[in-house]
Amino acid sequence: MYRLTAGHRAVIGVACALTLAGSALGLAQPLVAKHAMDASGHGRSVWPLLALLGALFAVEAATGAVGRFVLERMGEGVVRQLRHGLVARLLRLEMREYDRHRRGDLIARVTADTTLVREVVSQALVDLVTGSLVASGAIILMAWLDPLLLLLVAATVAAAAVIVASLLAGIRRASEHMQNAVGDIAADLERSLGALPLIRVHRAEEREASAIGARIEDAYGAGVRAAKHASVMSPAVELAVQGSFLIVLVIGGLRVNDHAGSLGDLVAFLLYASYLALPLSSVFHAVGLVQRGMGAYGRVEEALGLPVEPTGPRDAGVRALAPRPARPSVAHQEPADEPPALALRDVHFGYVPGRPVLRGVSFDVAHRRHVALVGRSGAGKSTVFALVARFYEPDSGTVLFGGRPAEEVGRAACRGRIALVDQNTHVVRGTLRDNIAYAVPNAAEDEIRRVVELARLEEVVDRLPGGLNAVVGERGSTLSGGERQRVALARALLARPSLLLLDEPTSHLDAINEAALTTVMKDVAQECALLVIAHRLSTVQHADHIVVLHDGRTAAGGRHEELLAENALYRELATSQMLRPVRGTAQPRGRR
Repeated sequence: MYRLTAGHRAVIGVACALTLAGSALGLAQPLVAKHAMDASGHGRSVWPLLALLGALFAVEAATGAVGRFVLERMGEGVVRQLRHGLVARLLRLEMREYDRHRRGDLIARVTADTTLVREVVSQALVDLVTGSLVASGAIILMAWLDPLLLLLVAATVAAAAVIVASLLAGIRRASEHMQNAVGDIAADLERSLGALPLIRVHRAEEREASAIGARIEDAYGAGVRAAKHASVMSPAVELAVQGSFLIVLVIGGLRVNDHAGSLGDLVAFLLYASYLALPLSSVFHAVGLVQRGMGAYGRVEEALGLPVEPTGPRDAGVRALAPRPARPSVAHQEPADEPPALALRDVHFGYVPGRPVLRGVSFDVAHRRHVALVGRSGAGKSTVFALVARFYEPDSGTVLFGGRPAEEVGRAACRGRIALVDQNTHVVRGTLRDNIAYAVPNAAEDEIRRVVELARLEEVVDRLPGGLNAVVGERGSTLSGGERQRVALARALLARPSLLLLDEPTSHLDAINEAALTTVMKDVAQECALLVIAHRLSTVQHADHIVVLHDGRTAAGGRHEELLAENALYRELATSQMLRPVRGTAQPRGRR
């Protein structure tokens, strides 16, 4: 809690001071009431004392209101800071962490868990401090008025404290279980909503509702256990307060009858006993709330402790690896000694230790050249892209950008040079313009129009009401799969990358658009290096170089005709798609 409130301690001090000032005014009221009772008994005027009592009430209420507002505002500030830190952390986690944790559960830590932490900060923390101090002040004044009655009150409160202490561990365990269950509910619901078409088609609504319902029942059970402990704790506190009040009333009344004390002393003591009830109740409630909040804060701390991507020792290399300008001359030849835009040298990698996916991959992608990766499913093609995008680091071997090892360049510099269009085309809620200009938010209108034309999106822009300003819906629900693919391609081209990665670019395209994309890729290759993954070899048979991957290894490399003649695996892939050798500059035949 001390670390959590860093930067807010001055505000906490002000809030505590206001609360204590209000409490001090409250503690003064029984003394004023005592003097009023004594003055009335001796026939003196009590109106000045009653006026003073009313003024104390008013100032106490105003001070308490200001103090509570300061506390609530501080609590919101702490949670804001905590959520900013969590969001920044979660967006920069190592990709392996997303494989280990459910994303809905991580989202719940930003929302539900931090809300519970806010209650601890804005209520429990100050209630513990001020409640303890106010209770101490009341006890001191009660000891001054009547030590014997104080001992009776202390015995009653101690019994309640023992009961409360025995329940705290159970409250914390139940709260942790409940928060984990809430995180599981969020994760399962996020998964189900993301796969809603699949669920509807297979009529699995009842099954998914039942699975999520089991999580809800788990959270319900944990909540009931926490409520059971709380239901015992609250009456214990109430009985202690009411019991002590009755004891004071009975014993104190008998002592007044025996002339062992004055009526004013008894009234003052009773008022202090009632005043003691509120801070004691707040302290006991705060202790229980802290136990529940510690479970939530433990989950928040766990998320804040997850490893993030290192920024790299020399991310200043962005300048050295700035995107290369497009060359207008198609016939331009690169200098023979210029390093390739991308090179892999004997790269080994596995997502799980002991289970390698890549077993020694090596190839080059020269500037303004079209290179294709082909192979059977599971050969490691998408994993190569994940390494090039620096989502993961090789177990051994080297990935080079412009002749420099990636670890020397830094992630920011590497990613500043590439653009990626993967199989899962990401279209976010917003306008079509927002999605195209995502990588370059301040892009000029003519640049946006250029990539719209290059990606063959003119028909989509003309069809949508509002054109580029049309809202495309959650996950691009108003666009077809092929249209989403072309939006992602336009977004990538707008950044003018030095290396463009296309993962299955024709997976959602029909034959006409596939042929159009082949022409687009030929044009793009004149501006930047192009690395394409394709199962449909018709898309890449005109590539400058084709790399064949098999079982995580580089099996062969060359042009389409060479591989057809020399590599059995490529020939098998081409034969299954009825591809023939390309002659001259003929257009790709595609599948028949």
